[in-house]
Amino acid sequence: MKYLRSCHALGILSFIVILAYLLSSSLATELDSIRVSQSLSDGMTLVSRGGKFELGFFSPGNSQKRYLGIWYKNIPVRTVVWVANRVNPINDFSGILTINRTGNLLLTENGTETTFWSTFSRKQAKNPVLELLDSGNLVLRNEGESNPKAYLWQSFDYPSDTFLPNMKLGRELQNGFDWRITSWKSPNDPSLGDFSVGLVISDYPEFSVMNGTKKFNRLGPWNGLYFSGYPNVSYTYIFEVSFVTNKDEISYSYNAKIDSVISRIVINQSHSFTQYFWDENVQNWRYFESLSGDVCVTYDLCGAYGYCSVTEAHVCQCLKGFHPKSREAWNSNNFTQGCIRDKPLSCNNNVTSTDGFVKYTGLKVPDTQHTKLHENITLDECRNFCLKNCSCMAYTNSDIRGGGSGCVMWFGDLIDIRVFQSGGQDLYIRMPAFESEKSKINEFMEGYVNDTDLPLFDLLTISTATHKFSLNNKIGQGGFGPVYKGKLADGLEIAVKRLSSSSTQGMPEFLTEVKLIAKLQHRNLVKLLGCCIQGEEILLVYEYVVNGSLDNFIFDQTKSKLLDWPQRFGIIYGVTRGLLYLHQDSRLRIIHRDLKASNVLLDVKLNPKISDFGMARTFGGDQTEGNTNRIVGTYG
Repeated sequence: MKYLRSCHALGILSFIVILAYLLSSSLATELDSIRVSQSLSDGMTLVSRGGKFELGFFSPGNSQKRYLGIWYKNIPVRTVVWVANRVNPINDFSGILTINRTGNLLLTENGTETTFWSTFSRKQAKNPVLELLDSGNLVLRNEGESNPKAYLWQSFDYPSDTFLPNMKLGRELQNGFDWRITSWKSPNDPSLGDFSVGLVISDYPEFSVMNGTKKFNRLGPWNGLYFSGYPNVSYTYIFEVSFVTNKDEISYSYNAKIDSVISRIVINQSHSFTQYFWDENVQNWRYFESLSGDVCVTYDLCGAYGYCSVTEAHVCQCLKGFHPKSREAWNSNNFTQGCIRDKPLSCNNNVTSTDGFVKYTGLKVPDTQHTKLHENITLDECRNFCLKNCSCMAYTNSDIRGGGSGCVMWFGDLIDIRVFQSGGQDLYIRMPAFESEKSKINEFMEGYVNDTDLPLFDLLTISTATHKFSLNNKIGQGGFGPVYKGKLADGLEIAVKRLSSSSTQGMPEFLTEVKLIAKLQHRNLVKLLGCCIQGEEILLVYEYVVNGSLDNFIFDQTKSKLLDWPQRFGIIYGVTRGLLYLHQDSRLRIIHRDLKASNVLLDVKLNPKISDFGMARTFGGDQTEGNTNRIVGTYG
């Protein structure tokens, strides 16, 4: 009987304790500040002046452990944005927060000296006061002090898993603060999880999602407008963003352009790095922007000199001028070995480099761990610096605003590259001489075609017209490469000059031919119909001149008899009229410098047409003479 009475008494006591706690929770005391003589115990809260945020004790999920944290005050779904004692929870409701004599915060168990969390500041405390700001920042400052740099301590220097407006991600260089957010271990456990987001320091620093100490997803460096790995994010329409880099800090922050927008960015244990906003209509958080993305965010998925693209049949591809290091592994979707060059570079310490650079567009720039930054030099100077260093593999502008400025150079293998359908950055990658010169032709012709309305032919059209560049259609071999006869679908016969990697003439001559002949119109000059720039192919399409070159007639014993004197005189007269046009009547004053019988073509009526302007040179309209520094034309 006594046992029953005892149990009954314990039950009543337990009920009273629980009821008292519930009543104390519902009638929790709200403070606006805490001073040395005050404390915050479990059941009490500290509320920001505008009522946006609240500091107090809570239990996450279905956990019974108690933590000191900050959450939104007026949002019904309790959303914790910061936790003090993440790794050291309190097992009951006895937690108490105080300010000690040295002006530091102490989280202890009431009635004991056990410390669960504390702060440390080297600054001198004078009448310290603890306040929660409407930004969500918990600050300990000397009374009357409003300068953030003079705060004794602030929670924004020690983020949890949430990145709030006006908070900073990055690095404080003077005091060593690492402004990094780290995931909770689980919804029931706010201790440090595996994933974090922070700044990786290098000469060209960048933000990355880390799995422990390993990179999981590179956001890329800040290029003046956005993170290189995320060119299409839409947050700039709603948020103002700021990137600061100076001797004191390297930091990124954001703030809503509209005060009513409530937003947060969270990293969780499933490596999701996501931005949310509060939807008042549905009374819940809504997804706004994810920086977790697709498979291409996976760090170094495609290995050295490989790039990732979600639009390709295989997400990993080799850059032009490279091929898979292991074709067998590549075909098995194992891309980690990356790609190697088709042709070796010429640069080494003993040989003058003939390398050049190929411009790639729309990229997430490579990992910046091994980079060198020069903020005050031009892109041309950047190229020269890079070309002189055999270890320099790529360069580009460090800031892409206003046409670009600054210089960043990459050393060693280029890894973790991505291609975007829109947006992205330019990158100039070191390549052997032929590849880089061919790239210059591509860039020149693409721009020149746009300026002059020179028609562009599709590669399939040209391939069909020449029976896939059949040897039976080959009608000549010039310094630039082979020439093929073709017939278009409408019956027009064409001659196609195909750039060859074994070209005996230089790329400047090829560019000269395109530039000059596209602007020339005369009956005694061969007509350029258009060009084709596609994949590895660079083709010039001319009118087909049926009787071939003059040398095939005059140096052939049989054909030479077909040319009587009036025909020969007519050819001489036609060539003279063509030269007169070049020298005097065209918009440009042009000297051919390689006029010979093989460069004069004869049409069906044996009218001459001057061709092959690769060696030509332009002069000013009033210039009557000029000098050359090298022998040009054909020897003989």
